[in-house]
Amino acid sequence: MSRESLEARLRQIGAERYHDKHPFHHLLHSGGCTPDQVRAWVINRWAYQAAIPMKDAAFMSRCTDPAMRREWRSRIEDHDGGVEEGGGIRRWLKLAEAVGLDPDFVASGRGVLPATQFAVDAYIRYVRDMPLLQAVASSLTELFAPKIHEQRIEGLLQHYDFASTESLSYFRKRLTEAPKDVAFGLEWVLTHADTPEKEDMAAEALIFKTNVLWAQLDALHSAYVEPGRIPPGAWHPGEGLA
Repeated sequence: MSRESLEARLRQIGAERYHDKHPFHHLLHSGGCTPDQVRAWVINRWAYQAAIPMKDAAFMSRCTDPAMRREWRSRIEDHDGGVEEGGGIRRWLKLAEAVGLDPDFVASGRGVLPATQFAVDAYIRYVRDMPLLQAVASSLTELFAPKIHEQRIEGLLQHYDFASTESLSYFRKRLTEAPKDVAFGLEWVLTHADTPEKEDMAAEALIFKTNVLWAQLDALHSAYVEPGRIPPGAWHPGEGLA
């Protein structure tokens, strides 16, 4: 398989499996979510956002190539930021505040759905334990992220009072951060997936990651769109408000 064919194979996985096709996102972006459904999404997505720099730190601890570590560490900087200005994590808490949640409650991780936590933990373990090729390939969902961020910004601004330039700053920033990250990751995968077996490994890693993202939305939809399905220990409407 040529580099072009492998890239086409990876992009086809996104076309078929990326979570922009999940019913919960269609509900959210079209203005169909209640305020509490939006809050549930913010609380549970926090678990994933907070885990990103941890999985990247775990990945870097395995890299023997200083050049690769230098390239990869910007991902941690993007999310953690500096002491004063913060990064993506702090911008996510601005969104939490805008939808009426106490940012400290969200940052505590309390109320996250069990399935969300299982999915996030599985992603960290995958990046920590699998071969580097698969760890890098699992990050390539960023190929498809700009499109969903654009849809989200447009839909939230159109349909929800909480949406503003400040509250949606996380997504606006990712429009420039994600392409930078994925350009390096994609080139690295296309270079190192140089046998049929490694091509399959890269594709399987990307499928795994799309499953991680899809499973989180399945959990949200089941708990907060279908009545009476909130599991024990998960967030209930009225908790953790500002």
